[in-house]
Amino acid sequence: MIRHATVEVQGLPVFYREAGDPANPTLVLLHGFPSSSAMFRDLIADLADSYHLIAPDHVGFGQSAAPSVEEFGYSFDKLTEITLGLLDRLGLGRFALYIHDYGAPIGLRIASRHPERVTAIVSQSGNAYLEGFTPFWEVLFAHAKDRATHEPSVRELLTLEATRWQHTHGVPAGLLERVSPDTWMLDQAYLDRPGNKEIQLQLFWDYQFNLDGYPAFQEYFRTHRPPVLVAWGQNDEIFGADGAKAYARDLPDAEIHLLDAGHFALETHGAEIAALIRDFLGRKLS
Repeated sequence: MIRHATVEVQGLPVFYREAGDPANPTLVLLHGFPSSSAMFRDLIADLADSYHLIAPDHVGFGQSAAPSVEEFGYSFDKLTEITLGLLDRLGLGRFALYIHDYGAPIGLRIASRHPERVTAIVSQSGNAYLEGFTPFWEVLFAHAKDRATHEPSVRELLTLEATRWQHTHGVPAGLLERVSPDTWMLDQAYLDRPGNKEIQLQLFWDYQFNLDGYPAFQEYFRTHRPPVLVAWGQNDEIFGADGAKAYARDLPDAEIHLLDAGHFALETHGAEIAALIRDFLGRKLS
């Protein structure tokens, strides 16, 4: 049974989903843009018999607080602080991390700053290398240098058409029927809340500073050699397959699986990813 709860962290309500016995190994699931912890709904159900699962909504997303950009300083450093505050509030001393998209710079900040707390990492399009960036990012990096000029183009990434594309690009024609329209409609409903597009524009701009953290993330990989499972959509046009393969440079023991999927691989390959995680964590955390 999945439990839904909200706790206060730094004065803000933070929503999370929880399932499984807290006596079992914990896996913290960190979602990406433009989604929420809802993207993990099936994975949580698949793994709850053997693992304790926590899936928060980042501030500005899902059911967590979404203060305006005037009220809250949106940055990936700040989202990391909030996530750590939640984990501390829940008394989670050690845990594995599942990182997707925005969840990667948040989760890898946690891992590199607190390596003793992280037991393993699962990356699904959780980029940590420059090789992972595709032409999709050209307008975003241009926006980072000149917000006023490029904001109209970047705002196109916040439309229903773009959100639907995020969920369907790279999905083989024969698997498109697995992707529920509820996924992009829910994400878009959150994006369309008053003030939320300004939140997303601020995080788009701040993303450039995540790249400054890549050397520390990679040094963490080399020094601490965390067990890493990569389960990545090989057709992802946001974070390309080269980003998955790059993990092997610093982690030769990383287990890398490229799936015939796009950016939201859980929607089409959820059972396969759950099986990979069960096998991987069963060996690495035993």
